[in-house]
Amino acid sequence: ISTWTPTICCFLTLIMNVNVVKPPLCKIKETFQLNELHRKGDVMLGGIFEISFKTIMPEMSFTSKPEQWTCERFDISVFQTAQTMVFAIEEINKDLTLLPNITLGYSLYDNCMHLPVALRAAVALVSGLDEVISDVSCEGMPPVLAIVGDPASTNTIAISRITSLFHIPLVSYYATCPCLSNKKEYPSFFRTIPSDTFQVKAMVEIIKHYGWTWVGILVSNDDYGLYALKIFNEEVNKFGCISFAEIIPNASEEKKLLQVASIIKTSTAKVIVAFSGGTNLFPLAKEIVRQNITGRQWIASESWSFPVEIATKENFGSYGGTIGIAIRRGHIPGFQKFLLQAQPEPGLSNNLINLFWEKMFTCKFPTNTKKQNSSNAFRLCTGEEDLKNTTSAYSDVSEIRASYNVYKSVYVLAHALHDLMSCENGKGPFRDNSCADIHRVQPWQLLHYIKKVNFTNHLRDRVAFDENGDAVGIYDIVNWQLTADGNVEIKTVGVFDESAPSGKELFLEEDQIFWNFNSHKVRSVCSQSCQPGTRKASRKGEPICCFDCVQCAEGEITNEIADFWSNKERNQCVLKEIDFLSYEDTMGIVLTSTTSLGVCLSVGVLLVFIRYRNTPVVKANNSELSFLLLVSLTLCFLCALCFIGPPSHFTCALRHVAFGISFVLCISCILVKTIVVIMAFKATLPGNNMMKWFGAAQQRGSVLFFTFIQSLICIVWLSTSPPIPSKNTKYQNAKIIFECDVGSVTGFSCLLGYIGFLACFCFALAFLARNLPDTFNEAKFITFSMLIFCAVWVSFIPAYISSPGKYTVAVEVFAILASSFGLLFAIFAPKCYIILLKPEKNTKRALMGRQA
Repeated sequence: ISTWTPTICCFLTLIMNVNVVKPPLCKIKETFQLNELHRKGDVMLGGIFEISFKTIMPEMSFTSKPEQWTCERFDISVFQTAQTMVFAIEEINKDLTLLPNITLGYSLYDNCMHLPVALRAAVALVSGLDEVISDVSCEGMPPVLAIVGDPASTNTIAISRITSLFHIPLVSYYATCPCLSNKKEYPSFFRTIPSDTFQVKAMVEIIKHYGWTWVGILVSNDDYGLYALKIFNEEVNKFGCISFAEIIPNASEEKKLLQVASIIKTSTAKVIVAFSGGTNLFPLAKEIVRQNITGRQWIASESWSFPVEIATKENFGSYGGTIGIAIRRGHIPGFQKFLLQAQPEPGLSNNLINLFWEKMFTCKFPTNTKKQNSSNAFRLCTGEEDLKNTTSAYSDVSEIRASYNVYKSVYVLAHALHDLMSCENGKGPFRDNSCADIHRVQPWQLLHYIKKVNFTNHLRDRVAFDENGDAVGIYDIVNWQLTADGNVEIKTVGVFDESAPSGKELFLEEDQIFWNFNSHKVRSVCSQSCQPGTRKASRKGEPICCFDCVQCAEGEITNEIADFWSNKERNQCVLKEIDFLSYEDTMGIVLTSTTSLGVCLSVGVLLVFIRYRNTPVVKANNSELSFLLLVSLTLCFLCALCFIGPPSHFTCALRHVAFGISFVLCISCILVKTIVVIMAFKATLPGNNMMKWFGAAQQRGSVLFFTFIQSLICIVWLSTSPPIPSKNTKYQNAKIIFECDVGSVTGFSCLLGYIGFLACFCFALAFLARNLPDTFNEAKFITFSMLIFCAVWVSFIPAYISSPGKYTVAVEVFAILASSFGLLFAIFAPKCYIILLKPEKNTKRALMGRQA
């Protein structure tokens, strides 16, 4: 209590403007020391990192001054992440294009993997409690404008409660709990690491890919593990079962460690998923190795995919072949050189660089010798030790993952500040279109710009946030392998990308994966499939994946083929009938015959127009477009044949592409003919020369342009989610409907929608031009033809939806034929009548006389 009294005093003074009883100055530094790294700047950024892994808490005393909390087990490899923030800030300060004339500063703290310490660091950053506070004025810039961290989800949840009060942006590089996506509870939180929602999806895709239906799961006893367990349960139960779900015990819980190890050993589940940090998992991992528990396929969450303490040769018998989800690896130019240029600052006992130096060179600076027992021998640090002669995890930049996320986090804040600084007065996002002042900016103003950050870094990685403040869900898939020299290599063998097309999110290089089970992947099912002559019998109180195989009763048989149904007499199993629109069906024969008739008529009319191409009727109706229209109508009739017969991958794709492109080509010709009719009339008016701007070349180009758009729609549709053949049993139990699944409903809708748009536009133009002089009465025929076309396809929609099985295909073929015949007869029948039956009217005088 005595430790927190001055802290609460100053904290309330700042956030509530409450008059505090004397003394008026609250000096915190004596009781609030944290391991830190600090440098002043025009704009200050805060950082909270996990660097030390043990906190020594002093005994509470109400009679004497409390002792300092101390942090031990300084991890030099994790210190690299804190140095990444320093490097990024110094790199930005040297950049003449990003934040010119602005110097960024930083205040970094070690959370010692302890929530109270992390909260102390957050309060120090938010309110500046590491300084003497004598003024409660809230004017000016806050101590820090934004905070990078904390890496732990539990810590981040608690810290975000504080930062959200002040609208201070908190950008985490490692907190993955899905709960943090709730913007109502955490409005100022962002992260450059994907949410565990995406990580669970990646794990589930791997499990489904290998057909594992019986899995165990271990989770850490924190928000990171418990939220992941909830989502994982929901996803796995859709296709499989969970054998056991256990919380990973602490190192001090020996009895619980033995109990969990026993569960793993006796369980029939061969695949085990673990959501935990490497430090939390290490005690259980040691117990598993001690008991020689092997033959398990481990799937690692991103927090322990790269733990040096577990991925060793000694542990490989138990953990070899582990498949892990890993943060995307990055490359930061110049980073290793920067790491090796670090220099200590003697005189500061709690400086992170000094603590790192002491750990690296096994020495002590004079300022820290007072903390040591006089009986302990130690070597004094001189500060002249050379980092360049050392090799350690600190300077290893071959697997930059967490550090790369820190790097992106700093650049997110820099780009947001740059956008804020680039604001033009009168065009700003704040009240009265005002802009923020970079020298007096407030956190809530910066928050507005962080939400809109969207840039591509030097690795061509896009950095942006969705509406929940989450990064893009993309991971590397890694595999633990043993090298020839006996070391464990963690090799990237695949990628999971949530933004990829459906069904293509997971990519694995199968030939690169090492399996620690006689060189083949493990099989993990609760019960093997029942053999012929036996049937499944559920086990009481066990998951659905677990069953016994019991012998069939007398008079019953089993069959591996599921596509059977009873005959009419119900005394025998017969193979289900596979139903599709075939050429042998009566309906198929009728539609094929009608299609053939339509093709013959179209070709016949085309031949008539070619034979009489120099006559006035053909020439007056734009002969080139008429020829192209007749060819497209022939294709429209022919495409109906693609819908008849057994579906295949080729025919499913061909039928929709042929239908879409041929009909757009047809309607494009009619649309251009309509435009030509209107322009031809305009050209007869005195002083009008519009036709020279829409000659034959422009007409051909327009038709090709309209058709190209439909072709582009088809290409995108076929390359993302193409139509595929499928067997449908939902309409009739006794039949299997063999049909084409459209794949992407959006693609099919775009194809139909584009045809509908052109048809409606053409109809509108033709309708407006229907009253032109009689010589140009082509518009009347076009209006009538498009009226038939639209009526057919509007009536097609309800008929298509309500028709079951092969009748769905028949309705579509009927609509194609009906609309094609409508266009053919409405546009060309009157012309053929004059050409063939009334040749005396096929003269220029006769045509001109009709106008008179």
